[in-house]
Amino acid sequence: MYPRLLADSAREAGVKKIIAAAFTGETDPTLEQHVDVIEWMRVGQLNRLLKFFRAQDIHHAIMGGQIAPKNLFDLQPDWKALLLLGKLKERNAESIFAAIAAELAKIDVELLPATTFLEDSLASSGLIAGAKLSRQEEEDVDLGWKIAREIARLDIGQTVIVKNGTIVAVEAFEGTNETVKRGGALARDGAVMVKVAKPNQDMRFDVPVVGVETIRIAAEAKLRVIAVEAGKTLLLNRNATVDLANRSKISILAR
Repeated sequence: MYPRLLADSAREAGVKKIIAAAFTGETDPTLEQHVDVIEWMRVGQLNRLLKFFRAQDIHHAIMGGQIAPKNLFDLQPDWKALLLLGKLKERNAESIFAAIAAELAKIDVELLPATTFLEDSLASSGLIAGAKLSRQEEEDVDLGWKIAREIARLDIGQTVIVKNGTIVAVEAFEGTNETVKRGGALARDGAVMVKVAKPNQDMRFDVPVVGVETIRIAAEAKLRVIAVEAGKTLLLNRNATVDLANRSKISILAR
């Protein structure tokens, strides 16, 4: 969804040539219908990525979409990626993506913010969907906000699940969706999800995103509230996301 929306928004903004470096097993194949050129590669083929950009005379790029966290361990890196990884003391999403951005800069490719062309999709402050929060839910958001900001500062994760003043799940390597499933199973119903940006969020990558898939998983986990950070969270396909949240009796709050 994210890469398709990004490509369509760039087209509407007047970008003449849109190419996509797509990853086998990760990227939705329907992206082909939204771009001019697409090159399929494995996660870890850094040299191929750089050659593709040079061949297409590309000077600006955006990281759109997600690489499943498990792929950071399942990499089949080429020699270029092996050299890059060998220099990293910490291997998390931000350190790896920052190193890739540095490699792109060496071939005169500037990595733009992930929100480029999608500024209208950034969540604005206030209640976006669903019913007004109860006092307990507001208190759970306050607690979740404090804890989520702290784990984000420590670069552990960006999402926590809270119920009745208890932290029931904290995101780590597994990603937001798995955290929601685990937290929902523990809370049983009526839990609150809080997702924040990092204190010094690099807007080029790892930007918080909420969309239809987020709401679907939250509904299956019987969550009641999703609280996100205004101005730093992408609310993809807003109308469909809000509609599904309303039908699922889930409140979306940005603060």
